[in-house]
Amino acid sequence: MEFVVVIPARYASSRLPGKPLADICGKPMIQHVYEKACLSGAYKVVIATDHQKVFDTVSSFTSNVLMTREDHQSGTERLAEVVELLNLDDDTIVVNVQGDEPLLAPENVSQVATLLNESTAPMATLSVAIEARDEVFNPNAVKVVSDINKNALYFSRASIPFDRNAMMGQTSPLNLTPFQRHVGIYAYRAGFIKQYIELSVSPLELIESLEQLRVLYHGYHIKIEQAQIAPHAGVDTPEDLAKVIAHIENQRT
Repeated sequence: MEFVVVIPARYASSRLPGKPLADICGKPMIQHVYEKACLSGAYKVVIATDHQKVFDTVSSFTSNVLMTREDHQSGTERLAEVVELLNLDDDTIVVNVQGDEPLLAPENVSQVATLLNESTAPMATLSVAIEARDEVFNPNAVKVVSDINKNALYFSRASIPFDRNAMMGQTSPLNLTPFQRHVGIYAYRAGFIKQYIELSVSPLELIESLEQLRVLYHGYHIKIEQAQIAPHAGVDTPEDLAKVIAHIENQRT
């Protein structure tokens, strides 16, 4: 199986300006992500950016960098531009890895690529078990339910599945076993990325603010299974960055 990894690296960030270039133990964050992605078994890892500073920095450690347009409305639109720039065949598996995950597990990248490769679905993703009650009710933790064939049935910021007895006080405590949190890593068939951006926006994705619901709304399957390695949180704030730096420094001692 061959697959390509694409790492979007937008310079703008309201909570952490210039995020891809944030220094983590002597390397920019985007280099940490790139090096982890290269361990996944991908035959090509490409960084896609919209800013000259990021392009120049990335060019210092790899030639696999593309400058993309600044006017994309979503990460998937940027991915579609990369597919065109690389002239990828429609059947090529493309894994989209977030550029703010310097603690990325390479095993999860290869896992989601394999999951897609072994199916006829156009798209695949991963989840992790929810182990804390508060996370069930946290709208920032996206929950997902799936069927017996590893097809995602629905993604929601609400507490799905709804445990009727526990929620109505008939049982206690809440059983966390059925709850899965979605992990934001996706594998696509390159041809479907081009199809996706032509699909009409669904009312479900607008209500939930979850782009992947467009795929389910239009009747396509998204394969999903539990990640082999529970992923670390990405970097959104200076506090997140400090935690990642501390983690890497602890690993080195």
